[in-house]
Amino acid sequence: MKSITIKGSKRESVGKASTKALRNAEKVPCVLYGGGNAIHFSADELSFSNLVYNSKAHTAVIELEDETYNAILQDVQFHPLSDKILHIDFYQLFEGKEISMDIPVEFVGQAPGVKLSGGVLSKNKRKLRVRALPSNLPDSIIADISNLEIGNKLYVTDVSDEKFTFLHPDNTVVCQVRNSRVSLITEVEEVEGEEGEEGAEGETAPAAEAAPAPEEGKADA
Repeated sequence: MKSITIKGSKRESVGKASTKALRNAEKVPCVLYGGGNAIHFSADELSFSNLVYNSKAHTAVIELEDETYNAILQDVQFHPLSDKILHIDFYQLFEGKEISMDIPVEFVGQAPGVKLSGGVLSKNKRKLRVRALPSNLPDSIIADISNLEIGNKLYVTDVSDEKFTFLHPDNTVVCQVRNSRVSLITEVEEVEGEEGEEGAEGETAPAAEAAPAPEEGKADA
């Protein structure tokens, strides 16, 4: 897995006033956990763009003055209106110690069930949680859909790798090819049309109505 370097400074104060001052200066307050005492620091907001807004997973190399830490992104808080980054939590990595992380799924290939049969690819899992040593963490999970016909599913067991372990049941569906709504409607209309034609062919002339019985008194007239 590739790493992105974040250069920051340790925070002397962690109160609301200092946090507000950091954000006004276009800096993001952060906390690094996992190595004993939590380390509070801040860094320029722009330095996180390649780490936060990225389709693939990356580790982070956090440089604080004369100290360097390897870590993964654990949680990001965004402003509800502006989407600006408000706070970031990191978790420290240690070589030889396994770590759990959400890894994005990368879908490759073209499914015959979609390209040739008009189906729709349903992406059940866009991220999968794995456990591995830091050096074995993948940038993404490759899901090859080039053999999927309509009704076929791709399970986590189909995208497994000996370098990491999935923290999902073996029957977890990563993606599947379904019939499109349009094709389903067409099929239903065709079936209904066939049933209507069969009914028309099987129709018979209505039975003749029985003649009314003669009224009493008139029959002897």
